[in-house]
Amino acid sequence: MVGMVTPLPADKRPFDPTPVHTEDLPPTPVRDRNIPAAAWVEAPAALLEAGDDIGRPPIAYKRRLGRWLLWRAGPARGADARYVAVDSADLARLCAFRLLPDGSGSGVGPSGRRHNRFRDWKQDLHDD
Repeated sequence: MVGMVTPLPADKRPFDPTPVHTEDLPPTPVRDRNIPAAAWVEAPAALLEAGDDIGRPPIAYKRRLGRWLLWRAGPARGADARYVAVDSADLARLCAFRLLPDGSGSGVGPSGRRHNRFRDWKQDLHDD
């Protein structure tokens, strides 16, 4: 079909350094490229530093979850990674989930509750 983008595996998507503003971050995953945190004009420093303690992997935009902007430092599986959600209405408000190579993890959601399952943490973002 004309206009359809062929999805690429997440680790094969090139990073596109084109500057992007908060209102232009798409609601759904971008399947042909990665938007790096460094390209987000309004990126808070805490997001840009999210991977500093896990080897400084690239930080890529994933999607919106309600008003939350979801980013990931590191790969989706098999290595240390950190998901960071930034409140689009208050860019100083962040929540993080650390994902370990064995698939376990931990993070605090906007409710203040600690979650050991990534799915539960994302649900907390959605429910906020």
